[in-house]
Amino acid sequence: MKKIITLLAIAGLFSLQSCTVTDNGPVVDNTISQVFEVTTSFNSSNNYSKLITFNYPIYSSDVVLVYRLSGTTPQGSDVWKLLPETHYFSDGTLDFGYDQDYTTRDVNVFMIGNDLQSVSTDFRLNQVLRVVIVPGGYATSINKNSFEAVMSTLKLNETQIQKIQM
Repeated sequence: MKKIITLLAIAGLFSLQSCTVTDNGPVVDNTISQVFEVTTSFNSSNNYSKLITFNYPIYSSDVVLVYRLSGTTPQGSDVWKLLPETHYFSDGTLDFGYDQDYTTRDVNVFMIGNDLQSVSTDFRLNQVLRVVIVPGGYATSINKNSFEAVMSTLKLNETQIQKIQM
């Protein structure tokens, strides 16, 4: 009986031993990062807002960042400001600003303020916006204040920016 139990124990050890599998298959990255560029004007006819619809729904975990071209450096590089962006009067009260909200299907960029019609046309007409869809996994570790850092982290370059005519 002892020999049978020993034999079964040895057979059990061999049958329960696992093997190691090395998977050298391709790595699939399920994250989708995109950048869109839109030129728009804010005026009373569009209620000082612009609705930008995505070609397909994004994941609910994705984050949408919107940057506005606010100028250029002396070296000729573009200066991008992350929304929300607020401008104040010299006494510290709100003059105007830009803000945005988004869903899985679109992003709405709009101006805020008391008298938007009086805002200089430099801030209302032909505004260049860049909309960046950031996968949720990157949202907490990325430097959102720098458009260049976002592009670098997401491994995107200028040629991948989709210009949308609206």
